[in-house]
Amino acid sequence: MHPSPRFRETDPVLLLARIAAHPLGIVMVNGEAAPLAVHTPVIARQDGDGIVLRFHLSAANPVTARLLAGAAATLVFTGPEAYISPDWYGEVPDQVPTWNYLSVEAEGAVTETGREGAASFLDDLSAVFEAGLLPKPPWTRAKMTPAAFEALLNGIRAFEMRPRRLEGITKLGQNKAPEMRAGVIEALDAQPGGAAIAAAMRALD
Repeated sequence: MHPSPRFRETDPVLLLARIAAHPLGIVMVNGEAAPLAVHTPVIARQDGDGIVLRFHLSAANPVTARLLAGAAATLVFTGPEAYISPDWYGEVPDQVPTWNYLSVEAEGAVTETGREGAASFLDDLSAVFEAGLLPKPPWTRAKMTPAAFEALLNGIRAFEMRPRRLEGITKLGQNKAPEMRAGVIEALDAQPGGAAIAAAMRALD
């Protein structure tokens, strides 16, 4: 994570919303010879005073083997991001390029949820994301033959993490003067793909 505490984000409600908006996470573990990483969609929820992150991986993935062996994991989520040109600060000398972005990191032990947990996760995963495709009729596993679904379950493992650390980075030029930030926001509005970071910067002001 970025070392500056001024960019550190710890509000769990905000972090959960950020994961929900950008749910494709990277699961990272220590491998035998080098770190291992894999992308996977994650469903996050509040559970009492804690957070639960659920995901699944191919049974054949090397990350899966490490998790089943008891390795702890780090999950990383990247939200909107944008390159920031020094020219956008106006007539301010001695500036360098940088990057504004929103991210989340979760770290902790991971538990396999078993075959029933894997089936439940796939049901919940499709329910969450099919809801965003309305008015298309939602896909459910009822459209599969039971045998095909059972065969699919043979090839995956589902996990959940209750993070011992959940933090994010909100790096939106908080270390710059208001007039410099205003110049960046105006420039980002004119850049393809820059609107999301511009909006996040406005919300921070």
